[in-house]
Amino acid sequence: MRIPDRPPVGEVTTRRQARLVVALVCAALATFAQLYSPQGVLPEIARDLGTGADTAALTISASTLGLAVAVLPWSFVGDRYGRRSAMLVAVVGATGLGLVSAWLPTLELVLLARLLQGVFLAGVPALAMAYLNDEVEATAAVVAAGWFVGGTTIGGLTGRIVATPVAEQTSWRWGLTVVSIIAAVAALAFVLLAPAERGHVASRAGGAQEVLRKVGGNLRDPALVGLYLTAFLLMGGFVAMYNYISFRLVAPPYLLPGWLVGLAFLAYLAGTVSAPRAGVLASRHGRYPVIVVMVLVMLAGIGITLAEQLWLVLAGLVVLTAGFFGAHSVASGWASARAVHSRSQSTALYNLAYYGGSSVLGWAGGLAWEAAGWGGVVGFVAAAVVLALTILEVCVRRSG
Repeated sequence: MRIPDRPPVGEVTTRRQARLVVALVCAALATFAQLYSPQGVLPEIARDLGTGADTAALTISASTLGLAVAVLPWSFVGDRYGRRSAMLVAVVGATGLGLVSAWLPTLELVLLARLLQGVFLAGVPALAMAYLNDEVEATAAVVAAGWFVGGTTIGGLTGRIVATPVAEQTSWRWGLTVVSIIAAVAALAFVLLAPAERGHVASRAGGAQEVLRKVGGNLRDPALVGLYLTAFLLMGGFVAMYNYISFRLVAPPYLLPGWLVGLAFLAYLAGTVSAPRAGVLASRHGRYPVIVVMVLVMLAGIGITLAEQLWLVLAGLVVLTAGFFGAHSVASGWASARAVHSRSQSTALYNLAYYGGSSVLGWAGGLAWEAAGWGGVVGFVAAAVVLALTILEVCVRRSG
């Protein structure tokens, strides 16, 4: 009797890696669809809850704040109980809170639920790269990181373009609910597909001293600090561009209606393409040259938006987005891979800087808009991007 041949080890590994990548893309979709879904329905939220636009916008800020402050604690939860298990709790808990928050009667309760949802959502970006780098080979991890970042773009786009038309036909509550239902399907896919961990060894958090030791070890590495600062600057500039491009498009000479301005978010699809492609290029040519090229692409896109023709403005937005997500996919995976002994903490610090940049520079870009219009925003963001290039040269390349 002939014994069946065993599948080649490489083939089994490839199938397992494919499951992991698909699972992480689903987790990214579930996370970022819910994080940004209120953005397209803020006027409806303001009218329904009897508040101003700035206060309604806190429905987004509350979640990003919860995410920023929780990424580091989640890294220790992942170390103790396993990255996959922690991510399961995070994505399921966030989806449940998303379904609840849409139907709470007062703004205060909605904001509290969104804050808690952000705390749960933090578990995905905090642990995804560490989970990935523990489970796949180094060359494959670079590519897989690109696919994960591509999944974040799909999630962010889905949340924005699904909630808005549903809200127009029903209410903002149903708009957010439909997004949460989509996120629930993606969360279920993650639960079913995410493979059991093989490379993770559970460790106990040794109190405040151990926490400081792990975080401090990453902060003593100039290359890691450079990657964190790069994330702060690039994400902050990217968000500032998207925050204030709508003000330009609704003003003369364009005078675009609000629903058409919302379609500008379709430029996110450029990031869906560029993020995994950047990962492939980085695996072939090295991370540093690829991230520099992507940042230069981003800088070119920023400059193109200065044009008067509408099609060039939108083209510049596409180029900017492609460059940003390409750079982010390489940098985020690099920040995890370089930190051999404290990967979860390195990923958490990267995300803390990333969302900190979104909050600080995304807001500060408004000062440039008030002072000098779109030219001021472009100058402000270009300066941040050039500073990021300088940091990459001084801190990352020279540190090896």
